[in-house]
Amino acid sequence: MLRLVLLGPPGAGKGTQAVRITKKYHIPHISTGDIFRMNVKEGTPLGKKAKEYMDQGALVPDDLTIALVEDRLEQDDCKNGFLLDGFPRTVYQAERFDQYLEEREMTIDRVINLNVEEKLLLERISGRRLCRSCGATYHAKNFPPKVEGVCDACGGEIYQRADDTAETVSNRIKVYEAQTMPLIAYYEKAGTISHFEGEEDPEQVFLNVVKALEN
Repeated sequence: MLRLVLLGPPGAGKGTQAVRITKKYHIPHISTGDIFRMNVKEGTPLGKKAKEYMDQGALVPDDLTIALVEDRLEQDDCKNGFLLDGFPRTVYQAERFDQYLEEREMTIDRVINLNVEEKLLLERISGRRLCRSCGATYHAKNFPPKVEGVCDACGGEIYQRADDTAETVSNRIKVYEAQTMPLIAYYEKAGTISHFEGEEDPEQVFLNVVKALEN
């Protein structure tokens, strides 16, 4: 039984670590983005409400986000734990989530926070490229396709996401810091947070996380 929260700015490597952690501990990776998309696709009452905000480009309000996450945590695959990614995002969400857990006599075992300098985050994300056909990921500097603009795997078109430009990324990082710094302080006070240098090799970051979880 392992209940985890994963924090870190855009480009910190949360996705990479989430895959490793969930595979090792056999727990589901729960991303708020995935929950929103799933509920919208299935046309659930909560999904319809969320879609109204998403279509306007607005943030889904806290109470609706909390309701969607709680609904997901009631599913059978979460009985032996979970890894939450992208939630909680604010102190209010964390307080409401703690209340939800307390009512079920549960607690968060560990909050994993990945630290990465802004300069490296900008480099990582603004260089990120995707295949439009198969979704394979590349990096303009660190891992470019063999032929520029063409996917090695399927020959599809390589593109840059609209929200991966340097200006947009810089703004996303600022928003994250404004929202999440108080959240980090909240978990510091609770004594459940562990900090890791996300700039290290991903395998080393994972080994450091496992060591902290098993000590």
